[in-house]
Amino acid sequence: MVGQSGSGSDSTRTRVAGERLAREDGAVRPRHLLPVRILLAMTVAGCGGTTVVAEPVASSSPTAAPSTPAVPSPTWVPKPPVVPERGTYAAMPHVKFLRLWSQPGPGATKAGWLRTRNDWGQTVPMLVEGGFRDREGRGWLRVQLPVRPNGTTGWVRARDIDLERMRERIVVDLSDRTLVHRRNGEIVTELSVGVGTPTYPTTPGSFSVWAFVEYPDPTGPYGTFALGLSGFSDVITDWPGGGRMAIHGTTDPGDKGAAVSHGCVRVWNPELEGLREVPLGTPVEIVP
Repeated sequence: MVGQSGSGSDSTRTRVAGERLAREDGAVRPRHLLPVRILLAMTVAGCGGTTVVAEPVASSSPTAAPSTPAVPSPTWVPKPPVVPERGTYAAMPHVKFLRLWSQPGPGATKAGWLRTRNDWGQTVPMLVEGGFRDREGRGWLRVQLPVRPNGTTGWVRARDIDLERMRERIVVDLSDRTLVHRRNGEIVTELSVGVGTPTYPTTPGSFSVWAFVEYPDPTGPYGTFALGLSGFSDVITDWPGGGRMAIHGTTDPGDKGAAVSHGCVRVWNPELEGLREVPLGTPVEIVP
């Protein structure tokens, strides 16, 4: 599990994972952070637009010529989608704390706030599950929240975040005890890894890389560094960090292919170096 202390900052992890999309408009950057309030995700159907076409006015005389030039009918120009149709995107908040909403669109009520910096000062990424533009043209995004319980989602305003396309992906197979790292669909590396014991199993699910934490002592319990995940152990709640899972290093090559951890994924230190440049927000799929 990832603890509450460590090193690293945004300046050491400012790698652009893909195209950054222009934000909708400006946002106020409050100075104080408020605690997370977990909310239940709600979904609504999108509102359709209507094409407006001017109706011609009948002349009083069938043969009369128009006294003024004809005016072209107005054309409705659709707004761009909130989320591009292709690719996987992470929401990167550009405000210090992010307002969460009960639902998108008119009548939405505030449901809480999310702290947008982790314990190491890095921007907290959230995978985007869908987008919605209301009838007033405002963009909304449904995102995965890095809180308990796993799988919690919430609605945020598109103007409060930037979108980054994720071109890398990690899949951990608990049955085979392997980790596969892909970039642009191509396998970069495939590793044998340690996983949780039957008493402290690694929790399956869809997560993302939530933090990068480097450790000065590579012989410590987390090896050279850890990729903190957005998800939590199902059985550990009282550890530092609340039982948040991680992919981290180990000095023992015997951990490879073994059920030895308290729920984290252990990677032998020399092989872990291949994951050092994995961007924050990278999707991590843990399958049974």
